[in-house]
Amino acid sequence: MLHVVLYHPEIPHNTGAVGRLCLATGARLHLIKPLGFILDDKHLRRAGLDYWEHVDVHVWENWEEFLAQTTPGAAFFYLTTKATKAHWDADFRAETYLVYGPETRGLPQSMIAEHADQALRIPMRDQSTRSLNLSTSVGIVLYEAIRQRGIQSIL
Repeated sequence: MLHVVLYHPEIPHNTGAVGRLCLATGARLHLIKPLGFILDDKHLRRAGLDYWEHVDVHVWENWEEFLAQTTPGAAFFYLTTKATKAHWDADFRAETYLVYGPETRGLPQSMIAEHADQALRIPMRDQSTRSLNLSTSVGIVLYEAIRQRGIQSIL
């Protein structure tokens, strides 16, 4: 199974759009508190449209609570602009968790340093932009994982 993990998401419409991506692909969405919004936010619901109630979403009080329930031996990948390894060079064939940080600051530096060998980036032209939108980033990496697994993995 593919899991999308939003660590301290801040912007409700990004989370709604990610929820829609997860529903479309069969991925499970994990939201790690604190959240920058309440789950009944109108922007979250609008971005998720009328699909939000069908999204397989789990909300966790903190990172430790989330980690305690993860699948033993699963692959974790930490998405950051600070990594050197491209997302398409990862092997997404196992049970996979894709971890994304808050929109305004990304994952904590300590988390990236601790998992440097599992840190991935989406390549961009130098000095073109600081980063991509969160939901865009999730879509790029999620569909690369599906491409690697084969389309049958979501049907």
